[in-house]
Parts: sequence; C-alpha cells; structure tokens
Amino acid sequence: MKLLEGKTAIITGASRGIGKAIALCFAQEGCNIAFTDLFEDDNMKNTEAEITALGVKAKGYASNAANFAETQQVVSNIANDFGKIDVLVNNAGITKDGALKRMSEEQWDAVIAVNLKSIFNFTKAVQPVMWKQGKGSIINMSSVVGVSGNANQINYSSSKAGIIGFTKSAAKEFGVRNIRCNAIAPGFIITEMTHQLPEEVRKAWEATIPLRRGGEPEEVAKTALFLASDLSSYVSGQVINVCGAMNT
Repeated sequence: MKLLEGKTAIITGASRGIGKAIALCFAQEGCNIAFTDLFEDDNMKNTEAEITALGVKAKGYASNAANFAETQQVVSNIANDFGKIDVLVNNAGITKDGALKRMSEEQWDAVIAVNLKSIFNFTKAVQPVMWKQGKGSIINMSSVVGVSGNANQINYSSSKAGIIGFTKSAAKEFGVRNIRCNAIAPGFIITEMTHQLPEEVRKAWEATIPLRRGGEPEEVAKTALFLASDLSSYVSGQVINVCGAMNT
C-alpha cells in the first residue's frame, strides 16, 4: 500500500523546484496532484505530463496565489475536478532581497503578499472542504531564516516567520476537526534560485552547514511526504527544519 494511495493534494508553486519535487514524490506514493503556478507555460505542461506518467491524476492551474478571489476560484475548481482535498502544500514564494535601507515598499509588499498572504488565501479556501471531510493535512513552507533571521532578507524572513505563527495558530484552531497543520523550514537547498548565486557564495554557504553540503529538493519532499501521510497522524503545530543542522 502506497503512503498516499487515493489521496488528493494541492501544491502551490509546483512547476519547478521544491514544489515540483514534492508533487513527484507524492505522485510516486499514489497521490493525485492539483498544482498551481502563476502561468500556464511549458514548465507547467511538462510537470503535469511528468506527474501523469506516474499513473495518477494530475492537473496544473494558472493562478496568482497572492490574489484572494483567484484562490477561492481555483480551489473551487480543484474540488470539483478531483472530488476532495486531503492535503494542501503552501509552497509558493518569491525573494526580493536587499538591505532595509535600500528596500522599497514594493519589495516588501510583493514578498509579504506572495509568501504570507497566499498561505491565508489557500488555507481559508480549503478549510471548508477539509472541515466537511473531518480530516486533512496542511503543510506550509517556511524557512530557517524565518526561525533565525538573516541580514538583507528582512522581508523574506518576516514572511517566513509569519508562516510559523500562522501554522501554530491554525493547528490549534483546526485540530478539533482532525485537520493537522505543520511547517517545514528548509535551509540551503540546491534549486534554480540558488544556482544563480556565484560559486564562491554557494561554497561559503555550504561551509557553514555541518553536513557540508546543500540539501536536495527531494530531501524536503520526503519530509513533506511524512507530514502528508498517516505516519505523522499525531504531529501538528510543528516546524521541522530540513537544513543539515545549519539551524539548531
């Protein structure tokens, strides 16, 4: 029996990176996948094809996670298309880094809207479905910088810290209906975004990590799999760092 056999998951921002790794990992365990991203582009189509090839139902939806009305509509469409929603992975996120003295209001607002407001939007939209089902697992993607902070990432750190507060509060609020809510705080994960950093910067980061390497998206995905499955049936309101002991 596969860990997520017959379940349906929504994963936001899943056309690439960590979100895509989670979608593929879940699909390998029998989960049907509804995923969202900002645009219906080649990345979305290719990801949909890759997931479908694993023998599950998959569909990509173009939606702005930071937009409340769009989120309500896309979740309604997913519920109609798939019939139920067992798991929500709030993964959509952006960075607009810079020192506070040079940070614009637009940089602040954009990161808070995409990273934090999207969590509110999607969780609020799926709550009635999970509430009626009497079960569900919500997984929010935070970051180690939301736990410990980081210079030149005040907007990003604030958004990721806010996710932790949201997660702990939602876990207390939703537990009465057997809906669990947890957060994952990845550290330095090797993705397209980190590949854009100069090699010396990447090496400097890796030198600060006790495991002496960056993490792989698949390693974050395996943690999400644990939280989505019944293996974590009594785990709620927690933040799991996936960081190679970078943040302890």
